[in-house]
Amino acid sequence: MQVKRFLKAGAIVAGLVAVAAIASCAAFIPSEKGPGYEFVGAWGSKGSEPGQFDDPTGVAVTADKVFVADARNGRIQVFDHEGQFKRAFGTPGDAAGELGRPMNLTIHEGELYVPEYMNDRIQVFSQDGDSQRMIGGPGEGPGEFDAPGGVAVAASGDLFVADFYNQRVQRLRADGEFIRQWGTTGETGRGAGEFTYPTDVALAADGTLYVADGYGNRVQAFDAEGEFLHKWGGPFAIGIYGPFNGWLTTVTGIAIGPDGQVLSADFYNDRVQVFTAEGKFLNTFGDTGDGPGQFNHAIALDIAPDGTVFVADFQNNRIEKWRPVQ
Repeated sequence: MQVKRFLKAGAIVAGLVAVAAIASCAAFIPSEKGPGYEFVGAWGSKGSEPGQFDDPTGVAVTADKVFVADARNGRIQVFDHEGQFKRAFGTPGDAAGELGRPMNLTIHEGELYVPEYMNDRIQVFSQDGDSQRMIGGPGEGPGEFDAPGGVAVAASGDLFVADFYNQRVQRLRADGEFIRQWGTTGETGRGAGEFTYPTDVALAADGTLYVADGYGNRVQAFDAEGEFLHKWGGPFAIGIYGPFNGWLTTVTGIAIGPDGQVLSADFYNDRVQVFTAEGKFLNTFGDTGDGPGQFNHAIALDIAPDGTVFVADFQNNRIEKWRPVQ
């Protein structure tokens, strides 16, 4: 009788612990708020022909064009918003006009900024594909890079660069002159302002810099001087990854919508998540697969002026187009 009572009490305690654990976890899983996004279409397949991709890793959008970093083909491809191929430029290599694994793209004042993962530099092109200048080079010193993943350009022309293997963000003048850096990893890389392989950056209209802290599984926000503002992604944004709303499992791309929302490419969760400027979860779109509206590793994204989102679907070798639900 005593044994049965003991076992019954133990089962009750175990059940209460399980309930408490679920409740504790649920406290960090927000629900969706407001309208989401709907799938419009997609284009591309694996290959080297025009309109095909071999690991697309970056997207930049104008009012009528979509620029895609076709990483392993060593080129940029240009399309209209319906996916019609227009032209391509760049070939694999390290001379001017050649590309070594282009990554997240940015357009500023009519010029295309291309971080080159293999060449450790930022190369700037006209939208017609003419190389204008190169910034940086391999190394750990000021103004040098080790596999830059993303770049944002301020109204002043200053560059903010996600310096992947150096685990920092650098701010440079338009000509590449070093201004400052921040975010080198600490003992764990999980503290506020520390990074674990940052992959991309985006500037909001008010000057806030958002950093996709790649393998830190979170987004961090800073002012233009590098002062930490806030962070989000999983419990306490300390690097815990997971598939739940608001949690990130390697964030590889980030973009700011016309209304200030922050969209993040959630690579291993095969989706895009949408947050407020303060990091409050709003909604998510996409799931795992190769069908319409599915991703096999969403890696990069950009947003057109009308709010349409273009996403690089990495292993499905295509670009997906989504629009906000009205």
